[in-house]
Formats: sequence, structure tokens, C-alpha cells
Amino acid sequence: MGVRDHGGAALLAARRAAGLRVHPRRRSRAAHGRAASVAVTRLVECVPNVSEGRRLEVIEELIQVIAGVPGVTLLDRESDADHNRSVLTFAGAPEPVAEAAFRVVERAARLIDLNHHSGQHPRMGATDVVPFVPVENVTLDDCAEIARRVGRRIGDELSIPVFLYEAAASRPERTSLAEVRRGEFEGLRDAIGKDPTRRPDFGPERIHPTAGATAVGARRFLVAFNANLNTGDVRVAKAVAAAIREQSGGLTNVRALGFSIEGGRRAQVSMNLVNTEATPIHRVLALVRDEAARHGAAVSGCEVVGLVPEAAMLDAAMHALQLENFRRDQVLESRLENPPLTGAVSIASFFEQVASPAPTPGGGTVSAFVGALSTCLATMVANLTIGKKKYAASESALLELKRDAESVRGELLTLARLDGEAFDAVLRARRLPQATPDESATRQRALDHAGAEAARVPLRTAAACLRALELAQTAARLGNVNAASDAGVAGLLARAAAEGALLNVRINLKSLDWQADREDIEMNLQRLQTALETTARGCLDAVHSALQA
Repeated sequence: MGVRDHGGAALLAARRAAGLRVHPRRRSRAAHGRAASVAVTRLVECVPNVSEGRRLEVIEELIQVIAGVPGVTLLDRESDADHNRSVLTFAGAPEPVAEAAFRVVERAARLIDLNHHSGQHPRMGATDVVPFVPVENVTLDDCAEIARRVGRRIGDELSIPVFLYEAAASRPERTSLAEVRRGEFEGLRDAIGKDPTRRPDFGPERIHPTAGATAVGARRFLVAFNANLNTGDVRVAKAVAAAIREQSGGLTNVRALGFSIEGGRRAQVSMNLVNTEATPIHRVLALVRDEAARHGAAVSGCEVVGLVPEAAMLDAAMHALQLENFRRDQVLESRLENPPLTGAVSIASFFEQVASPAPTPGGGTVSAFVGALSTCLATMVANLTIGKKKYAASESALLELKRDAESVRGELLTLARLDGEAFDAVLRARRLPQATPDESATRQRALDHAGAEAARVPLRTAAACLRALELAQTAARLGNVNAASDAGVAGLLARAAAEGALLNVRINLKSLDWQADREDIEMNLQRLQTALETTARGCLDAVHSALQA
């Protein structure tokens, strides 16, 4: 049974509990979306694993301890009787989360006696592990410092030996939780105070007589994923686990153990997947199936323990359904949370999205948006001119300008959305497995296709912005001279937007391997660059002429 992490809804709950403003979620390159808010402070997740999964009254008491800390919200809880272990997930600002973690360890030490504990999962403490996970505006180093503070307090105030692990580890070998927990409660009881390599980081050099020892650390998100086998032979599960885990030469980012569950009726491969972007769930499951088949067994079912990032589940679903050219925003709920860039999205919300650490929306989307603003100004100049006798001769051309501006504006708003989607496709291609020649070839084809599209979308944006610049020139030449400065701003915006889009074309060309596509895109880029410079000069001349009229 592994530890868990939050999903999008749970993260929103954490923000609310911390008294922070909550905004609609937007797309993010990370496993999780980050909601924008100038009021957001710092968020940390803590996932203590306690050695009790059968006495529910004990777990309820621990949950009440967490609930008693202001500013902390419980995101998830899960208990497993076979493992005799429970995992509690909560989040909030660093200080209240640290306080809640300490209180959980303190209360568990009173309620759990490891001398009377048995279960399938390895354990060395009443509170076995206490990992801190960075969520928002907090680094892994920050979490390591929190782990050290909490660990020292556990050792000093509770007389429980504490071992720092993973990113908080005080020595290289302790980055591995398995190494820290080696020998479990019984073995550690004999080793502490005798074996210098088992000296705790904090607390006494002796095991706590009932609460054992606790590992406190800092790590990134992981997914706890279990595969149940149609055999009760635990040797099969252990053999499969040994074959797939990174430590034994299997898949990177995979930690696995084999257990007996359901009173010995079934065996389970219990896994922690520490990077589902690099090693996706479906790839892990495929190897589990292959290894189980070698031993005459099969996977009878799987489970995700606790919370899981949406992106990891979408990746698994897309692979299982063999979806081609599928976009994540085709999921209804995703589209509702991240509507296309239209009037339905407020300017303030868009600004917050651009300012966030998320790579999208980025320069390509902003270029398209600025180009669309240019067409709005050109339309305004036309509206300030149409109907005035002085400009009657230009009315027909300005009515056509309005129609063209509306068309270009709609195209640019669509391109603003497509730019982010094109980059998302590149990221998905990068995450494809490449363990075999066939997988590498498939990944390269996907990268080539996505890379070409990522260059072509901003090329289309630049072309549309060139048309917007032409509209601004027409507005300056035929429009109301009192609005000449507005036509000039329209022209400057259109040129800046086009130049920005071409910068995106150039940076995406760097990773494009298809020679034919590269040559075609470069040829169009040069053509647009030349036309842009010529049209910009013409627009500026028309503006200066109108200003002097």
C-alpha cells in the first residue's frame, strides 16, 4: 500500500481551507493544474502513513487531530486491513501542516503499539513515514527544511528516533526509504545504538518501546498503484515486483513489492510510481502483465490508492482506447474548466493565466490575442468614420474592413487556443515510452508530427496578424483623421503580434527533423517577414499622413 497525492478538486479544497481565493483551473504542464491568484501564498501536502488499518476508531481519532489544526484540510484517507496500514493526506500552508504532522505522530504513539502489530506492509513505526510534498509556491528544499524541523521536534519531544529520507536525507544511502526501513521495527530495535550506520538523525539512539521509529522526508508527487493477481502464490507477486522495479533493473521511477492479500487468496504487486510522465501507468501495467504471464498468472484487477493526477489517468485512458489525435480539452469537464479564449474568459482571468508559472498560455497565444486586439481597434476606427459625410466615399471600403476584421479576429482567437494545444501535443509526444526500437520509432514520429504543427500554428498566426496590419493601414488611410492614433496603435500591435508569432516559429523549427516541412516553413517565414516589413512601413506612413491632415 503506497502513499498518495492530491488531485485538482482536492487542491482547490486545500486552497479554500487556507483561506485563499480560488479561481477556475487552467491547463498546466505539470501532472496537476495550478489555479491562479495573486492572493495565493504557499501550499504543502503531507501524507503520513500510520501502522493501523483495522481499528477504525484509531483512524477516526487521528483524523480529528488533523481537523483540529486551523488552516489544514484533509484531502483523503485510506485504510487497508491486509496491510494493517492507513494513509492520511492533508494540505495547507507550511506551518499548520507541520503542526498537524507532529500531532498525528504524537497521537499515534499513544494509540498504536508495534509489539502487537502485524500486517503485510513493511513498517518501523506507529507513524511509519511522514513525507512533505511541495504543492504551490514551495520548493522541494523548503519541504526538506520542514521535514528537518518536524523530525527534530518528534525526536526531542516524543523520544522517537527519526530518520530523514529522500530529499531531506542526511546521507546518500538514506534517500531510499527501503534502506531506512530495513529490518523494520524488530530489526531496528536491535540495531540502533549498536550499528553506527543506523544512528538516527534526531531523537534517542534507542527504539521507542511501542512507537518504534519514524521516517520523515520530502519528495515529489507519486501515484500508488496496485495490481492484483489471480493467484494466491505470493512468490509470483514478489518475482513480478523484483522484475519491474527500478532498484532491480526494471522500469525507472517504479518502486514495487509483492504481498499476500485477502487472507492468502490473492497476491498483489504494490507499486509507487514516482514520475508518471516519464514512466506512465499503462507502461507499468503492461510489464506487470508480461511478467505475471511468465509465471502462469494474470492481472485480475488494479487499484489506485487514494488520489491521482488527472493527467496520469488521461494518459492511461488514451493508451487503452488507442485514441489518435485526441486533445485533452475534448474532455467535457476539462473544456468547462478551461474554456476557449473567447468572451467567456475575463481579461483579468487571462492575464492571471499568462502570468502564472504554467508554460501555457505563452508567447504564441499572447501574440494571437494581441493581433485580435489590433482588429478591434481597426474596427473602432471604421465605426467612428462610417456615416459621416466627409468620409462617404470610403464607406463601402470601411464596411468591408469591418467584415474582414471580424473574420481575422475570429481566426486569431482560434489560433490562440490552438497554440497551447500544439505545445501540449509536443509534451505528450515527449512522454511516450522509448524502451524498444518500435517504441522509439513511434515516439519520433509523434514528435515530428507535433513539432511540425507547433511551428505551423504560429506561422498561421503571423499570416493572420499581417492581414490585421493591412486592415490597420486601411483604417489609417481611409478612416476618421481624429482616430489616426488608434489606427496607428492597431498597426503597431499587429506588427508586434506578427513578430512574436514568427519568434515562436523559429524556436520550434530548431527541434523539427523533417527536412521537407522545415524548408516549407522557412520559405513561408521569410515571405511573411518581408511582407510584414513592407506593410508596416506603409501603415506608419498612412498614420503620419493622417496626423498631419
